[in-house]
Amino acid sequence: MSKPAMIHVTYIETTPEKLWEALTSAAFTEQYWFGRRIESDWTIGSPVRFFDSADDSLTDSGEVLVYDEPKTLAYTFKNETQTDAPGRVTFTIEPAGKNVVKLQVVHDGITEDTVEGWRNGWAPILANLKTYLETSRTLEITFS
Repeated sequence: MSKPAMIHVTYIETTPEKLWEALTSAAFTEQYWFGRRIESDWTIGSPVRFFDSADDSLTDSGEVLVYDEPKTLAYTFKNETQTDAPGRVTFTIEPAGKNVVKLQVVHDGITEDTVEGWRNGWAPILANLKTYLETSRTLEITFS
C-alpha cells in the first residue's frame, strides 16, 4: 500500500529562475500566498518560517531538506495549530518549452485523513502562483 501524498502538477509560462525566486523570496511569496511571508536563509538544516502578514504570527514552520537551485526545493512542513508530525513538501522544476516550466509539488509524510485538506489548501496557492507569474496579478478567491 502506498503512503498518502498530495501531488500537484502545473505548467507555468515563466523561467526556472523566476519560479525559484517566487518560491524562496519572502516579498514574492507574500504576493501569491494570500499574505503569508516565507522566510529562510535556505541553507540545508535551516528553519523555514511562514508568517501571516495581518498580525505577523507564525502559522507554519519547517526545516530545509534540499536546496538545488533552480531544480529542487524541499522542506518539512508543519502547521503550528496542528499536533501531527511534520510532513515534507518537495517542489521540482523542469523546463517544458520556451519560457515554460513544469512544476510538481509533492506534500508527503501526511496521514490519509489529511490528504484532501492539504490538496484543498495547496490548490488556490498554486493557482495564484501561476496567475501571478504569468500576469503580475493575483486571483480574487473567496474562501468559504
